[in-house]
Amino acid sequence: MVYDTLVAVAVAMCAAMVLIVTLVVLLKNGVLSLQGFAEPADLIQASVGYKLIIQLWVGSWVAGFFLWFWKKGGQTLGMRAWRLRIYSTTAAPVTWGRLILRLIFSLGGVGTLLVLLDYKNKLALQDRIAHTEVLQLTAEANHHKSW
Repeated sequence: MVYDTLVAVAVAMCAAMVLIVTLVVLLKNGVLSLQGFAEPADLIQASVGYKLIIQLWVGSWVAGFFLWFWKKGGQTLGMRAWRLRIYSTTAAPVTWGRLILRLIFSLGGVGTLLVLLDYKNKLALQDRIAHTEVLQLTAEANHHKSW
C-alpha cells in the first residue's frame, strides 16, 4: 500500500499541475474571466468551483491509475514489487464494474483492515464485495507479458 500510495501521489501531483497550469494560462490570456481578482491563483484559491474541478480531475486520474493497472495486469506497481495479483473468486472475469466496486469499497485502504479480522478467508472488504482475492505469486509467475 505504501508503494502504491507514493505512485498515486505522483500521479495526483502531475494531474493537478497540468490542470492548474492550463487554468492559469486560460485566465491570464482572458479566455476565462478573472472575476475581479488580480491574479489567477487568487481566483482559484477563492473559488469553490475551481477547487472542485481540480479535485475531481485529480481523483479521476488516481482512480484511473488503479483501475487501469488492475484491469491490464491484475497488479499495480506496488503489488508487482510484492508479487501480489488480483484474481476472480468466480468463473467470471474481472470486469471494469467489479474493479470500480473494488476501488470504492477499499475506502482508501481502510477496507483492507478486514483481513486482520477475517482469520478464515483473509479477504478484504473490497475483495468480498467485488468477488476477487489477492494472491501472492511465485517469482516465476510474476511476469508481465500482458502489459
